[in-house]
Amino acid sequence: MTDEPASSAGGRLLTVAAWTVLVLGLWLWGREITEAQPVPSAQAGSLFGISLPVAHTPLSATALPQRVDLPAMGVHAPVVPRGLDPHGAVDPPPYETPGVVGWWSGGTRPGAAGTALLVGHVDTASKPAVFYGLSTARPGDTVRVARDDGSTAEFTVEDVQVYERDSFDAHKAYGPRVKGRAELRLITCGGTYDKVAKQYSANVVVSAYLTGVTPAGAATTPAPAPALAPARGAV
Repeated sequence: MTDEPASSAGGRLLTVAAWTVLVLGLWLWGREITEAQPVPSAQAGSLFGISLPVAHTPLSATALPQRVDLPAMGVHAPVVPRGLDPHGAVDPPPYETPGVVGWWSGGTRPGAAGTALLVGHVDTASKPAVFYGLSTARPGDTVRVARDDGSTAEFTVEDVQVYERDSFDAHKAYGPRVKGRAELRLITCGGTYDKVAKQYSANVVVSAYLTGVTPAGAATTPAPAPALAPARGAV
């Protein structure tokens, strides 16, 4: 984030050009190009001296996401389904709800086999938004997704990358790290903010995979009210 807050146009989740790259990645995904397997990012955890847990068996593909919690960043946000806008880009949550996360409903449901996408704003014209601190995520962090069947899917972060918009690689951003796993990508703006072009230079992509589940009816710790400011720094 730059010294000057983004304008209502420049502070969008991704600008038109950046969203075009995102849509291209989703189109390639639909063409099964993401079957290619890059180097497993579990190696990223070893760089931090972290032993990452074994993947959990994928869950039912029928349950829809309702809330996402990232405890290390103080993020506790409702999740809403999003489709494509008239320009063919993924439609982010409205600016009037900067604390809401969007789930691309044309793709995988979180917890099911495949790669599910969650997108959120980094900021608005006047304040941080839900994924303002996403770039501070680290391998080993926990991401919990509450589902409408009462279960909670628990994911473990294995990799955090910043992809420059001009050299975006759909394989690395969306491709499965391990075929058959239930994986999750959390995406927002990153890099530097260009005041003239009114756009960010990159995308922050956090990769996580399913490592546990709390069944419906089991006791869980209630999430506190949504917090927009990150606990460990800023983008």
